[in-house]
Amino acid sequence: MKTQIITWVLRLTASVILLQTLYFKFTGAPESVYIFSTLGIEPYGRLGSGIAELIFAILILIPKTTWLGALGGIGVMTGAIFSHLFVLGIEVKNDGGLLFTLALITFLSCLGLLYLNKNKIINLLKTK
Repeated sequence: MKTQIITWVLRLTASVILLQTLYFKFTGAPESVYIFSTLGIEPYGRLGSGIAELIFAILILIPKTTWLGALGGIGVMTGAIFSHLFVLGIEVKNDGGLLFTLALITFLSCLGLLYLNKNKIINLLKTK
């Protein structure tokens, strides 16, 4: 019971964060355009990462595919964290580090989900 509650808290945390960023990415919010322009991948990077995050958020919410969404979420958030650390900086446009913190929370939530679903992944990797 405790594990199920933790799993749902992690699912909702990661999915809500991934989904709330879509508004900014798909509407071309100035912060999103600045970030992806600085990275040199505007607008395709912004829209592509938005589509990927939408898919991963949905996969995370479906119990059978949570591990797959979490794996994708880790990939996307690793890119976001590295972008903050090596190109953008922790603070972007005076956000006080909010975007970096959200990326870290999402990364850790996805990592926790991957750990909680480790048996599913191990079973998939076993050859019959």
